[in-house]
Amino acid sequence: MPSSPSPVPVSDDDIREDEIHRVENPDRRFVSGPRGRWQELKTLFAVSQDFLRGFRTLHFVGPCVTIFGSARIKDGHPYYELTRRMGHATAKLGFTVLTGGGPGLMEAANRGAREAGGHSVGINIILPFEQSINPYVDLSVDMEFFFTRKTLLIKYSYAFIVMPGGLGTMDELYEALTLIQTGKVRNFPVILAGRSYWQPMLDAIYRMRDEGMISPHDLDLLSVTDDVDEAMAVLNDKAIKAFSLHRSKVPKRIRILGERGL
Repeated sequence: MPSSPSPVPVSDDDIREDEIHRVENPDRRFVSGPRGRWQELKTLFAVSQDFLRGFRTLHFVGPCVTIFGSARIKDGHPYYELTRRMGHATAKLGFTVLTGGGPGLMEAANRGAREAGGHSVGINIILPFEQSINPYVDLSVDMEFFFTRKTLLIKYSYAFIVMPGGLGTMDELYEALTLIQTGKVRNFPVILAGRSYWQPMLDAIYRMRDEGMISPHDLDLLSVTDDVDEAMAVLNDKAIKAFSLHRSKVPKRIRILGERGL
């Protein structure tokens, strides 16, 4: 009978690093298993404060389109320029462009919206290392928890444009698709921009369909294009017309409640 592998010892440095992360990283504390009742209550209040900050800030931003994408792509890259044009065109349609507020393709989307004279909003994540909001955001809110941030990026949007990105972008994409597939949110359009980049993932989704892991009509949740005008046509048909969106006067904010407006 084969012997069990020897356990890998945990070094003192690993233990100290984990303790530091638990102190500095709210998400690490949140998922670190059962804790004392007082600690769990403090976490509950922290989560509530995150949502409250978001609600008070984003209540007046109007119908949004969230644009997801990599934080690592710099100005001058073709994906940056494509995202900038997507943000510009989305703002021209009358939507507020909403992003994670960071650098890279998030910056490009906010920049395009600003250049179009539209509204540009970011939901920033507070990290132990420096994470600053990009300079093209007109209104922003800082969140402590990744999951509260992701929820708000979905809550205020009538469509999602997903630019090339990494694990965070994939997480946001599949979160939106799962909520739509299960009926937790309405059938908002999801647009993948960058056909060649997303093709390997699309092949995996086609395999899910072929092996019965998803329904064939689940593929209808996605639109794939490299063309900005085509993406805007999807927004017009599946968001503006489908949900009878129209321009309206923004309600007044109540300063005593800490509400902010664009």
